[in-house]
Amino acid sequence: MFSAFMLNAWAAGLIVAVTAGVVGFFVVLRGASFAAHALPLGTFPGAAAAVLLGIAPSAGVAGFGLAGVVAIWALGRRGRPEVATALTLVMLLATGALLLSWTDRYAAQVYALLFGQVLGVSRAALGGMALAGAGAVAAVLAGFRPLLLGAIGADLAAARGARPALWEFGFLAAIALAAAVAVPVVGALLTFALMVGPASCGRAVSARPGVALAASVAIALALMAGAIALSYLTNWPVGCFAGLGGAGCYALGRALL
Repeated sequence: MFSAFMLNAWAAGLIVAVTAGVVGFFVVLRGASFAAHALPLGTFPGAAAAVLLGIAPSAGVAGFGLAGVVAIWALGRRGRPEVATALTLVMLLATGALLLSWTDRYAAQVYALLFGQVLGVSRAALGGMALAGAGAVAAVLAGFRPLLLGAIGADLAAARGARPALWEFGFLAAIALAAAVAVPVVGALLTFALMVGPASCGRAVSARPGVALAASVAIALALMAGAIALSYLTNWPVGCFAGLGGAGCYALGRALL
């Protein structure tokens, strides 16, 4: 379980868990679970585009993630955020379906991005994951107070000198970065479970934001470590255990509230 080829998996899991735990706390607090589900799903068409253009898949994922953030933010300012998120998700998935129809070289990559492939994370990829994860965590921690105020109400945040629209964009960007970190490990379909489940349980641990945030990260670390260990022992996808564990954490959090 701790052989040389597994070290990259454990390092990737650590990065994913810390990032998802921090960003996921505000996803739950701000009721942004739909965005946390839509943005990871919207990244895989970017990898398809990258294959067609002959560039690195990570560049396509980042580009489509940014496009999703801009679309949700811009449409959400003029209407209901959940409608803007749904429309953005549909546009990204439709684009992905078109791109996938133009190539037959992408089946393995699509499976990996949708369901995760933790053992396929290379040492070279760890640096990019760590950088993206650090960016997401830094953005959220820098906006800790404005994001908390915005979770209570945009009017209150504006009255206290915050700029709700600007911080909303930054928060969506942090979700996209967290998705870029988590998708290669647990897959687009289950990334949101890793964000929402541990954070929901951590929020139930304490009413103090700092303590609840720390609990969210600790639970995400335990969940990710357990998922990797069980995947190694059973040869089942790590995303399966991350998804089931995330759902269990959410149920426990709801029971404790």
